[in-house]
Amino acid sequence: MITIEKTLDLPDTYPLERIGSLDKLLFFDIETTGFSALTSRLYLIGCTYFSCGQWQLIQWFADSEKAEPELLHRFFQFLKGFQTVIHFNGDGFDIPYLTKRCQALSLPYDFSQVESFDIYKKIRPFRRILGLDSLKQKAIEGFLGIRREDRFSGGQLIEVYQDYLSTHEDDLFRLLVLHNEDDLKGMPGILPVLNYPDFFLQDFSAFSSELQKQDGPGSSPGSLILSCQGEFTIPVPFHVSDSCFPGLSLSGEKTRLTAAIPLYSGTLRHFFADYKDYYYLIYEDTAIHKSVGEYVDRSARRQATASTCYTKREGCFLPQFEPLFTPELKKEKKDRISYVEYDCGLLADLSCANRYIHHLISHFQ
Repeated sequence: MITIEKTLDLPDTYPLERIGSLDKLLFFDIETTGFSALTSRLYLIGCTYFSCGQWQLIQWFADSEKAEPELLHRFFQFLKGFQTVIHFNGDGFDIPYLTKRCQALSLPYDFSQVESFDIYKKIRPFRRILGLDSLKQKAIEGFLGIRREDRFSGGQLIEVYQDYLSTHEDDLFRLLVLHNEDDLKGMPGILPVLNYPDFFLQDFSAFSSELQKQDGPGSSPGSLILSCQGEFTIPVPFHVSDSCFPGLSLSGEKTRLTAAIPLYSGTLRHFFADYKDYYYLIYEDTAIHKSVGEYVDRSARRQATASTCYTKREGCFLPQFEPLFTPELKKEKKDRISYVEYDCGLLADLSCANRYIHHLISHFQ
């Protein structure tokens, strides 16, 4: 087994104290001869960590087929000095792979003593909002404006490693370890994407709203423009709209999140759940409780059903895509979208405004 250690000059791209104590964070990446831990082997583990005021790199390289157990032993012994491992999709591949290789080699190691921080899983809920075609590291780099060319694919590197085992040529060795080093150096470049989970999950500190009137004929009251100010700064602006609900959109730039929400003006219905306790009044087009309805002429009433057990309200209404504020109002009983009566005081309370803006964020996820 060969161990490589060196000092790195890495850019400061994200406040890592949001994740944990800097000296207890360990970035890692692995190289294997295949995807299955049952039919392939581990040949390289690389780590970066902060120590003595500088970023350090350490790599363990299996220079023979028999070196894999020692490589795993060295890595897990080193891991004892850290509290959190940071990786990209390591929960999906790297960690299960290493755990299974330890089991296959009867080594008593796992990741139970550390926290796992998976960049991939942190950003996955916001893929639609950010318009990411995929969640591959290349796609995230492209979103952030990073241009980095991989000289070799994973499959090509497997062939390079097989050639190295036969020849032990220094050029092949350098190629393998430099590829892993480049991947680790590239990880700080995508860390700014973590500002998006921070941004979306925060409680916003200030809100402002205005009504944007709709031009043209009709009774539509237009849209509510809700602007929120937060603590966290996003590196790249975004804009997302809902094709199923025209006019609804969410956009963000720097520390500000803005939502455009079409309002509805007209008549909506509030449906009662216990419809068996109500009569439907045919001529008034409304439902009343049987304790009162029993005094209404029988010819003017009938047993309410789930779809006729309602009262009606006229006004201006704010949409909600899951039950949030009550009483919720609908056009029809079966509708998924409901509404709440809107006035300027509805979102004046900071907690209510945060509830609604996070409701919209969840809708777009």
